[in-house]
Amino acid sequence: MFVDEVKKELNSHIIPFWMSLKDDVNGGYYGYMDYDLNLFVEASKGVILNSRITWFFSNSYMRIKNEKLLACARHGYEFLRDKCIDKKNGGVYWEMDYKGNPIDTTKHTYNQAFAIYALCAYYEASGEKEALELAMNIYDLIEEKCTDEYGYLEAFTVDFKPESNEKLSENGVMAEKTMNTLLHVLEGYTQLYKVSQSEKVKKSIYWILDIFENKVYNPALKRQEVFFDKTYNSIIDLHSYGHDIETAWLVDRTLEILEDSEIENRLNEITKELTEQTYKVAFNGKSFANECEKGVVDGNSVWWVQAEAVVGFINGWQKTGNVKYLDAALALWDYIKEKLIDKREGSEWYWLLDEEGNPVEGKPIVEPWKCPYHNGRMCFEVMDRLKKGKGECIDA
Repeated sequence: MFVDEVKKELNSHIIPFWMSLKDDVNGGYYGYMDYDLNLFVEASKGVILNSRITWFFSNSYMRIKNEKLLACARHGYEFLRDKCIDKKNGGVYWEMDYKGNPIDTTKHTYNQAFAIYALCAYYEASGEKEALELAMNIYDLIEEKCTDEYGYLEAFTVDFKPESNEKLSENGVMAEKTMNTLLHVLEGYTQLYKVSQSEKVKKSIYWILDIFENKVYNPALKRQEVFFDKTYNSIIDLHSYGHDIETAWLVDRTLEILEDSEIENRLNEITKELTEQTYKVAFNGKSFANECEKGVVDGNSVWWVQAEAVVGFINGWQKTGNVKYLDAALALWDYIKEKLIDKREGSEWYWLLDEEGNPVEGKPIVEPWKCPYHNGRMCFEVMDRLKKGKGECIDA
């Protein structure tokens, strides 16, 4: 059974691996393991990484109810609370040294959003009201410091003066605004609204969905644009397949929580189109390509893209009833099992496979972006969506 295999991967592989990275001396979780499985205990600790690990253990506990998982979540939470939050200026730093001292004090909206996501998950798992208060404080700070009349700004100095956006710009451009940051602000705010039912957070979600619908989504090409100038004009011909399939199900999750039939009817059509278009252009029957820049496809398999595609296609199947999406999810899971999961003792998933399915050497197993958020979440979503009444009879 598909669900049983995913549960086993979560319980027997992903969870134990990340538990082993708990730093009981300096707090948080170790920040770097190279391709050859050398753990660097004095490597810096990315705040995104530690937020995502805290989110992961909180969600693991909510499904498995093992107190060790809650303890791991609390360990991550305490590191965020005590070390990563700037007590003077507010918000979270970008990167800490291994002892928990800030070494990159950039305040990035993307990073603030993941702190909210982690704090809300920890609040939901533990009932710790302090975590929700911290999340709401960061929300207020984003809305005050990180927005303009058009949408969400990106990078700031420690005291929230605008700076250039190298951290979330790629492909040779310098973006003033990005689809990626907007998506994950939406994700964080959706969780904050879920646990708080705050009307001001709900209002912000509607604004983000309006930007997504009218500025980010390109109906002619049935894709999202990726990098923008200040007023959300696209500045590069780039189709990010992984972000499109991730957006399809994350926006659907937001709509589910909002319970507003009017906006749901409108945006449902967009998320269906994103799912179908990526199925056509990115899925080759076994794996899911990374992106297409100026007509040139990058067919390499990135760990997070494969995981998000599994969830996105299951979501597409559940929305439309079209079994081709379920078949695609099952094929992707077979590819992940065979190629992407690292069978070496003491490892987790490879970062990247080439188009022949071979691991790309040199890509680390753990680094500031390589975390249990995508593959762990894939496991959670498969378990949640395919439980009794939602497809438990499906064999794989």
